[in-house]
Amino acid sequence: MDKIEDELEMATVCYRPEGLEQLEAQTNFSKRELQVLYRGFKNECPSGVVNEDTFKQIYSQFFPHGDASMYAHYLFNAFDAAQSGSVKFEDFVAALSILLRGTIHEKLRWTFNLYDLNKDGYINKEEMMDIVKAIYDMMGKYTYPVLKDDAPKQHVDLFFQKMDKNKDGVVTLDEFIDSCQEDDNIMRSLQLFENVM
Repeated sequence: MDKIEDELEMATVCYRPEGLEQLEAQTNFSKRELQVLYRGFKNECPSGVVNEDTFKQIYSQFFPHGDASMYAHYLFNAFDAAQSGSVKFEDFVAALSILLRGTIHEKLRWTFNLYDLNKDGYINKEEMMDIVKAIYDMMGKYTYPVLKDDAPKQHVDLFFQKMDKNKDGVVTLDEFIDSCQEDDNIMRSLQLFENVM
């Protein structure tokens, strides 16, 4: 079955990215870095595009003790900005550029977009709960051996208590950015991305 899918992916018209000069202008990467990233991308995805299943397979390798499929699904949707069902090299590099080298504001906007599952401009409790559950599943029971079943709900309740400033049941982008910038723990976790590259 995998063989057929691989051939299908190869048969998909091989996709070539926009010029590196254009990508260099649009991202925070040098031409040399883009070449290295492209080589790695093409190595994992010879057709030049990644569908959700391939994305999940690649992503799940980083979390062998948990089930990363749901979180990978949400992440894929955030990378697939055009909602086309596939991630091209440009999509991948644009997201990476923000996560690794973007301003705090850009990173927070990107993260908000990840959590805003239905793309209505708000994060509600259900969306937050879905993401938090997916993160707990991904980290696996080895990471959190003594977690009670209601741990994700407690996490979300605390999040909403902190972020939903006007108590209307949803978190806006402004509320999200303001709350995150007031919280040292959140700001430190965003800084971790910057240390990767």
